[in-house]
Amino acid sequence: MSRKFAVRRRCALLVVTMVCGVGASCGPDPYHQKDERFVLIATNITLPYWQEAQAGLADSAKELGVKAEMLGPEVYAPDKELEAFQKAVAEKPSGILVSVARAEAFNSAIDAAVAQGIPVICLDADAPDSKRVLFIGTDNFRAGQESGRRMAQLLKGQGRIVIVSIPGQSNLDERVRGVNDALQKFPGIKVVETIDDKGDARNANDQIAKLEAGKEKLDGIICLEASGGSGAAEALHRLDLTGKIAIVAFDKDPETLDFVQSGAINETIAQKPYVMAYYGLKLLDDLHHNAVHEYKDWKSAPAAPIPTFVDTGTAVVDKNNLAQFREALAAHPKPL
Repeated sequence: MSRKFAVRRRCALLVVTMVCGVGASCGPDPYHQKDERFVLIATNITLPYWQEAQAGLADSAKELGVKAEMLGPEVYAPDKELEAFQKAVAEKPSGILVSVARAEAFNSAIDAAVAQGIPVICLDADAPDSKRVLFIGTDNFRAGQESGRRMAQLLKGQGRIVIVSIPGQSNLDERVRGVNDALQKFPGIKVVETIDDKGDARNANDQIAKLEAGKEKLDGIICLEASGGSGAAEALHRLDLTGKIAIVAFDKDPETLDFVQSGAINETIAQKPYVMAYYGLKLLDDLHHNAVHEYKDWKSAPAAPIPTFVDTGTAVVDKNNLAQFREALAAHPKPL
């Protein structure tokens, strides 16, 4: 081999190596196998909130080179969600992300999955008494505090309010606790009722309308789940009360943002479901591959080898920054 040819060959190999490094692979991925499949189990896959999460899941899966899909009921139905989780476990995926509608109902099912060597991460709603490895999502107590403070500012510390939630769902119960904690500093604000809209805007609409038709005259409504804000705003619109009763909503589904633009909703506390699913899958993939070498194996480790709580934070959306949030949402890939 001539020296000139050898130099050219070494240069060619160097270029190939650099291209492979930048492009992640010039052949089969030695890290991920073709049959690796991850699953996200959600409480209601038709909600825009979960479709945003699905976009994060899809982007993360594409980067990792793995398969990932979102499953769950098309209405808020904890029993159906549990069935979807158990069916996913039976198919032995590489890992499961799950938003838990009822923690007490999911604890044993999560424990059974982990016992089979399937890593489970809770996102959005936690099952802290289960053997799930970690929770990624909103610090719901702090999010509830933010909702309470925002309402107190809107009402200047005086008024009668109602809370819209789903009692018994742990993440929402934490938000209610946060609201009540924040309002301790505002004794002039009274919570007259906490209503259960069961995750359905129509229920929120009907119950707010019923309250207003009765003796309870409201000054504000705090909605702590995605459907409540649009339901409450629609009820006030029908009663010709738009803008006369303050609304602090939750999340940023399209109808909620439309009502923010029209002024029917003053503010909404936005979570980051895209971020939850995007990083949730990466953490799940790390567990599946035992990528963090603090211990030999995550399944037998005396403590979780990764963070046990990842707070993805919240943001307040109002008319001032609405356009920026809409632009960001429009840039996300649409779910299949």
